[in-house]
Amino acid sequence: MKLSELSTPLIYDFDTKLRQAGRSAAMRRKVISNLKTMLTFAQGRGLVAQNVGRGVRIKTDERESTKGPLRAGVDFPSQPELNALIDNAAPRWRPFIITAIFTGMRLSELRGLRWADVDLDAGVIHVRQRADQWGNMGPPKTKAGKRDIPLAPIVVNALKQWQPNCPKGELVFATRTGKPQPATNIHHHVWVPLLFKCGLKNEAGEHRYNFHLLRRAAASLFIAYLKWPPKRIQAVMGHGRITMTFDLYGHLFESVEADREDMKKLEAAVRAA
Repeated sequence: MKLSELSTPLIYDFDTKLRQAGRSAAMRRKVISNLKTMLTFAQGRGLVAQNVGRGVRIKTDERESTKGPLRAGVDFPSQPELNALIDNAAPRWRPFIITAIFTGMRLSELRGLRWADVDLDAGVIHVRQRADQWGNMGPPKTKAGKRDIPLAPIVVNALKQWQPNCPKGELVFATRTGKPQPATNIHHHVWVPLLFKCGLKNEAGEHRYNFHLLRRAAASLFIAYLKWPPKRIQAVMGHGRITMTFDLYGHLFESVEADREDMKKLEAAVRAA
């Protein structure tokens, strides 16, 4: 779109499309903020008369604020659904899906993962770079993004089997020419067809989950089965702030059994009075 055609209503319409695509309020604010910055730069160069995005304000969707705790099978794939994704993935993409599920890595980090940062003997992935939307390599967006992730045996085995057959080059999940996989290609030709194959559709017949929700599934597994504390979850997931970890997964650290026992103690105390 030409800059001369851009208007404030169009930017609000763009935000609406982002919300309908499942983007969070925080992500939408970040995107619109970047757009405003670009328009400010263009205005300073005399390319536009005004910054039509200056007055745009992104509000939290009421449905987002009242959504409640994340639930498996609703807000991210459940364990049976994760197994279905693994079992139904094409051999070419099975290592990719397994790595995503058991590491919680972002799509950009998976696309930019180098074999040099994968230590299969130690069972660790060193996240040190990412591939942006255009396939350009760079460091993770934040300091917290540089992290080490321990690998489950299924990931180690899948990558060992994949390594001799993958396209030549430094990237683990590259195109046949060794370049980073385009995010759109993964979405349209890998992820959505896999969801449909597994029957993971909503009532409208659309795919039920975004790829990013595998991160939530991974975090829930780390908490439920590894009993990792919040700081460990923050480090492995690459969250810049512990508040982000608590906002997303705080309820998963709660113990239902402990709550039940506490309520029994409360009842006993009241009845004994």
